[in-house]
Amino acid sequence: MTPSRRLCIRALTLGVVPLGLLGCGFQLRQNTEFAFKTLYPNFSVTSPLGVELRRNLLGTGRLELLTDPKDMLNADAILDILSEQTQQVAVGVSATGQVRELQLRLRVSFRLRTAQGVELIEPVELFQQRDLSFTESAALSKEIEQGMLYRDMQTDIVQQIMRRLAAVKPRSAAKSG
Repeated sequence: MTPSRRLCIRALTLGVVPLGLLGCGFQLRQNTEFAFKTLYPNFSVTSPLGVELRRNLLGTGRLELLTDPKDMLNADAILDILSEQTQQVAVGVSATGQVRELQLRLRVSFRLRTAQGVELIEPVELFQQRDLSFTESAALSKEIEQGMLYRDMQTDIVQQIMRRLAAVKPRSAAKSG
């Protein structure tokens, strides 16, 4: 292939791909807009879920997190993590009774409310589960894999919470609609 032909094909490719993406409705992820400017995180910011959720909330650059309990009444919204539960259930055993497969579960329930008690998001329970094969001879590596799976589930749940927080409509629009 001649260099001029290669250049022509490259130019066509670079021009067609962006046009094709525009036609399909592709859009880069935008900064998250929230219906509230201040948020009081009413959950443990030292738990793994709390640390990741707090980091994501601060990472938006659009929210001020009020951490002093005295400021709770001044917050536009209060995020309550009502429960966080991890489980591991044996779902497969060998003929000798040894565990062969585990199911890891993470269940988180939360709500978003105002300081006056108006619920912006009613209590919601989010659930994630992952399957993990298990062998006693590789117990240490399976324990590491289990930790990675729990972190993955936690990240998924934090992202779901963030999307739900972003979907909250301003209270003035909610009252009129």
